[in-house]
Amino acid sequence: MKLDTYTVGEQKTQKVTLELAQRLTMRLDTYTVGEYTPGAPLWKQLLWYFVGYPLVANRWLPVSAVKVFILRLFGAHIGEGVRLKTGVRVKFPWRLQVGAYAWLGEDCWIDNLAEIVIEEHVCLSQGVYLCTGNHDWTHPEFALKCSPIRVKCGSWIGAKAIIGPGVTIGEGAVLALGGVAAKSLEPMTINAGNPAQAVKLRKMIAPVL
Repeated sequence: MKLDTYTVGEQKTQKVTLELAQRLTMRLDTYTVGEYTPGAPLWKQLLWYFVGYPLVANRWLPVSAVKVFILRLFGAHIGEGVRLKTGVRVKFPWRLQVGAYAWLGEDCWIDNLAEIVIEEHVCLSQGVYLCTGNHDWTHPEFALKCSPIRVKCGSWIGAKAIIGPGVTIGEGAVLALGGVAAKSLEPMTINAGNPAQAVKLRKMIAPVL
């Protein structure tokens, strides 16, 4: 069998047979989700996708209380005073907890293959993406990996920011506009960039009595 040379950038890899190379590449035709389950019976999933999801994500239904009611019907745990703006998308409401007085801005995407907990007084700004799913890029079957996300009390996630699987946002932390949190953030820090790095401490102004 003919030998071919495979290169990555300027670095040459060792020569391997085409057959071996095929075994070393990702094969999506063999992909499986492993032990992962959606966490709800099929009828509930279908009812959510065809009825609940379109209503919650609907831009012509601006009433937050109605959307909260629908999410609760499908198993979400949502506290009092929560505000949902238009275009909010939730993968699985039965894997969502939202604390009291939290805000979810326009076009937030709660991609909760694993559980997501958003604590009290958290603000998720426009277009925030919370991603609990990942893949093992070393595995030939591109194995699915899921890890939960927790956003702790009083945190602010800026517009278009992304929070990755397994991340905890510490209490009072800020993730700036377009930041990417691939690792957990310390409490009361202001973080920016990709990957997000702490740039300074968050200092709160004492309330006027």
